[in-house]
Amino acid sequence: MQNSPPGKKLHHFKAGALCFFFCWITVPLFAFNNNTDSARNSTLEDAANYLRTLPKLDSSIFWPNIRPGYLLENLHLYVQRPAYAFESRNTNFCGYTALSFVTLDHDPLGFVKLLIQLYKEGKAQMGRTVFEPSEAVRSMAGNLKYKGMLDINPATQMWFLTLADHFKGYLNLFNKRYDRGDENKLWAATNFAKFNRMLRRLFDWKVQARGADLIRPSVDDIYVYLEKRLKKGMVFLYLNNRLLYKKKHVATRFGIPTHYVLLLDISRKDDIIHITYTDGGRTTHQQVSTGLLKKIIFGITFCTNRS
Repeated sequence: MQNSPPGKKLHHFKAGALCFFFCWITVPLFAFNNNTDSARNSTLEDAANYLRTLPKLDSSIFWPNIRPGYLLENLHLYVQRPAYAFESRNTNFCGYTALSFVTLDHDPLGFVKLLIQLYKEGKAQMGRTVFEPSEAVRSMAGNLKYKGMLDINPATQMWFLTLADHFKGYLNLFNKRYDRGDENKLWAATNFAKFNRMLRRLFDWKVQARGADLIRPSVDDIYVYLEKRLKKGMVFLYLNNRLLYKKKHVATRFGIPTHYVLLLDISRKDDIIHITYTDGGRTTHQQVSTGLLKKIIFGITFCTNRS
């Protein structure tokens, strides 16, 4: 075996130090912070009871590649094993994944009914947004491949593609119309302003945001700032995920944010901060220094009820 060059050895040392610094465990999803004041409009049991009363669905002329039986199986998965409902790999659906976990927790019955209506009629309304996805999107849903669990979740394919088709930000300006493979490209990307706009349009929440795509939020004490807001509502973090996970599809070494997570808990001992958050179908715990936490956070979104 050949010896690694000095630069590569240094890279491995830094990576090892980072891995030593980080620690994570997987626990059941939807262990939302008890202090979160986002009132639930329904429960998973409500959604499960509704699905049990549904008659057999007919095929949809709007979604030709989604079989109605598979769609119903996927919706049952939403209420039985929600941690697996939105898992995907090698896509730019991260922002939609974070939003979907909250949607399913906030009003699972309403969410399931929304997807049934979207399947039957080709359009549906959520909050102040009317979804009417393009023909290209409707033709692709059900045909996505090599995306992990997303391959066998047609309802999630339909939902993610619909969100990406409807909401646009500056990252999507040069690729607004869907073509095969665009789920991996800028067509599906979500910048920070777009993510916050989706929250405002889909939910009746007060949404406050700090930070930007390339500028970190100006906060004196990041721990105190997050702790105070987590006691009053929901907190989303926009992160540089290169420092969280190694991903094969991430080739850049630049410190830019690409990842959205929902913060569930935060505590501090000495200079070590313990954070718990939902991320891609699992709940994760990590230990980080104050400096590293400030380095990886580019955006903080705080949501509370209007009432």
